[in-house]
Amino acid sequence: MKGVILHGGHGTRLRPLTHTGPKQLIPIANKPISQYVLEDLRNSGIRDIAIILGDMLPDKVKNHYGDGSKFEAKITYIPQKEPAGIAHAVSLAEDFVGGSSFVVYLGDNLLKGGISKFVREFQESNYDTMVLLCEVDNPQQFGVAELDRKGKLVRLIEKPKKPPSNYALTGIYFFKPVIFKVAKKLKPSWRGELEITEAIQMLLEEGYDVSYRIVHGWWKDTGTIEDIIEANILVLDEIEPKFEGKVEDKTSIQGRVCIGKGAIVKRGTLIRGPALIGENAVIESGVYIGPYTSIGNNAKIKGGEIENSIIMDSCTIEINTKIVDSIIGANSEVIANQKGPKGNRLIIGEGSKIIF
Repeated sequence: MKGVILHGGHGTRLRPLTHTGPKQLIPIANKPISQYVLEDLRNSGIRDIAIILGDMLPDKVKNHYGDGSKFEAKITYIPQKEPAGIAHAVSLAEDFVGGSSFVVYLGDNLLKGGISKFVREFQESNYDTMVLLCEVDNPQQFGVAELDRKGKLVRLIEKPKKPPSNYALTGIYFFKPVIFKVAKKLKPSWRGELEITEAIQMLLEEGYDVSYRIVHGWWKDTGTIEDIIEANILVLDEIEPKFEGKVEDKTSIQGRVCIGKGAIVKRGTLIRGPALIGENAVIESGVYIGPYTSIGNNAKIKGGEIENSIIMDSCTIEINTKIVDSIIGANSEVIANQKGPKGNRLIIGEGSKIIF
């Protein structure tokens, strides 16, 4: 079985973070979102993986993943010149897939517990397609499944105004090569895209065996700033404490905190978990790192308070105020002179410098 990771799209709802790279490389708990996807495929026994590249700085993706060997996988890169829809992206993988069954996994999705059991089920079944569904509160924002009274899948609809159920497509699809035959019949939707929901609907109507499974636990489509911060919370909620760096005063660590190799947490700091301090980061005296905060590799936090935020690699934060619910892009500087308890919410793209 092979894997296909979709790594395209412009990520307009995540700007300015996506001005300098694809949305799938935004880190959650110091790891790119699509790396969780790749590792999930690998841990499910799928090591032959294609990444469908978009036109947003694809070389950054190649630089991170290389040939896949450091992730114990073999990676093939396939360019998608324009964002023409999921079904279009899937069709580009036809030569790569050959006669194999395969998993399509959107590179900006996170799934608690992974897909291992679903991979086994699909391999042991005669299904032509299997989709994963998750119950959501806002189904109109997703592709939605309609089930009949017996629980059989009868229809899929893309972002309906009146959803027939609360079961959303998660962006994880199991296919046999017949999907390529159907994809060739598609015409662009009102969005100008070839819709995967329409392709699977064709399979249903033509009598192919299309099944589904409902995922339990959390699933996160990280399409907005709020989604990114919530995903960081969900991942940090499951970390186990680990001290690989230097902590000058262990009493300054409360709760579940991970300290990366080469990191230094100086005396007089207070870190309340769940929190993650990256490799070679420096947390100076007097700093407070609150729950659900991830500090990137090589970051320097010289003053202030940070809660429920993502600070990416090689940032410098030197403030005497508070940052909350924020995402600070890599290689950025935030320097503040104002005083007082006011909290600041910042979304700062890579390489920025903010003085206030």
